[in-house]
Amino acid sequence: MTHGEYKVPGGKLVVADVEVVDGLLRGPRISGDFFLEPDEALESINAALDGLSAGLEARDIAARVQAGLPPGTVMLGITAEAVGIAVRRAVARASDWRDHDWRLVHEGPQPPALHMAIDQVLAEEVGAGRRPPTLRIWEWGGPSVIIGSFQSLRNEVDAEAAERFGVEVVRRISGGGAMFVEPGNTITYSLYAPGSLVAGMSFADSYAFLDDWVLGALAELGVRAWYQPLNDITSDQGKIGGAAQKRLANGAVLHHVTMSYDIDADKMLQVLRIGREKLSDKGIASARKRVDPLRRQTGLPREEIIQRMVGHFRGRHGLTPDTLTAEELRRADKLAADKFTTPEWTARVP
Repeated sequence: MTHGEYKVPGGKLVVADVEVVDGLLRGPRISGDFFLEPDEALESINAALDGLSAGLEARDIAARVQAGLPPGTVMLGITAEAVGIAVRRAVARASDWRDHDWRLVHEGPQPPALHMAIDQVLAEEVGAGRRPPTLRIWEWGGPSVIIGSFQSLRNEVDAEAAERFGVEVVRRISGGGAMFVEPGNTITYSLYAPGSLVAGMSFADSYAFLDDWVLGALAELGVRAWYQPLNDITSDQGKIGGAAQKRLANGAVLHHVTMSYDIDADKMLQVLRIGREKLSDKGIASARKRVDPLRRQTGLPREEIIQRMVGHFRGRHGLTPDTLTAEELRRADKLAADKFTTPEWTARVP
């Protein structure tokens, strides 16, 4: 019997217990703290799963479940898609958050290029089993624009404006869009996790799954936030932040998020080429509205927001304070010098 769990973002926990016999699902049992009417709908879900190929993707399992539901079924906190993911996680023998000894790394300000290098090093260390899964809170040593792995440098950044404002431009190893950061004006964190934590999930599903704890922390701060696919954290007052992700060859998952605390929209719009041809007074107002600072929504100091976020993660998944090892820092320093500060990397997509 294999066991898989999946918490629906903003919903309830769905649990799948199932055997795999000769490549087929046998004796499936779906459970959880969701709401389902009528009662016999649960039996219909289990019946729809029984005998399915264990190799089906979550979306295909979901289609079979949906087709097997009695007419008029009401599902609250659960979806057919969530059942499919829970089953896939059971078959893949996925791990849960609490199966891991999570560590917290939160050190002093560091240069932007070094942050890029630390991300790569810690992800590699977790994938190799030399470091437990880790949550890292970033402190920025200077203003920066961080472009995605596949973005064009000249299309995204106004080089003259960046130089004028002393903004360092770096390229990260994950995809996604450009970010503008200044010390004290953003909250940035990374998760370094084994692939088993997101086993059975699509890339899209894993984004919301890995940041569900943040939505819970924001709710405790009085911010009603939700995940906007593919990778935005937003609220009814505007966008709060964005996520990016990289899967390493050794199985590790790097997932990082930057949330705006008190953005300088005027400077951001001069450094980033955000629809430059549309920049009018209306365009600038629109961009300001798109990225809504957490300071205005919470009224709290940045340090307190971080403290509350860390406390929420600790209460939910467990968290032990940690630091970078001397060897990790040595490797990161070398990687920053050999890769992340070089024109060959930064302008690899000109």
